[in-house]
Amino acid sequence: MPLSEQEQRLLEEMERSLYNNDSDFVTTMGSRRGRPSYAMVVLGIVAALIGVAIVVAGVAFRQPLIGVAGFIVLLGGALFAIAPPRRRKGLLGPAPVPPHGSTSGRHPRSKSKGSMMDRLNERWERRQGGDGR
Repeated sequence: MPLSEQEQRLLEEMERSLYNNDSDFVTTMGSRRGRPSYAMVVLGIVAALIGVAIVVAGVAFRQPLIGVAGFIVLLGGALFAIAPPRRRKGLLGPAPVPPHGSTSGRHPRSKSKGSMMDRLNERWERRQGGDGR
């Protein structure tokens, strides 16, 4: 079901507020993304396929422990394939993360956060009190 224009505007406003108010959070979450390591993906898929083969062997030989071990290998391979890429650590520690925006966006933090929260609280009170639409 598509969002109405008002809901889209509210969502965009909340997103802008998040970027403006919680720049540390956005930087932390944004740094997890990166180019996937295709070698890790291929290795994970191969391990998952080996796990499937071990599970089938466990079922064929009627050995539940072999089946459980195969499932663990299958799960580990799948998790390895979809895991986010890790940053390489250099000799002096982790690589520095470039900032996503300027630090001047922190000064109007209380003003913009308060105004948005005030508006949301006013809307909530209008809805609860029966005022408005």
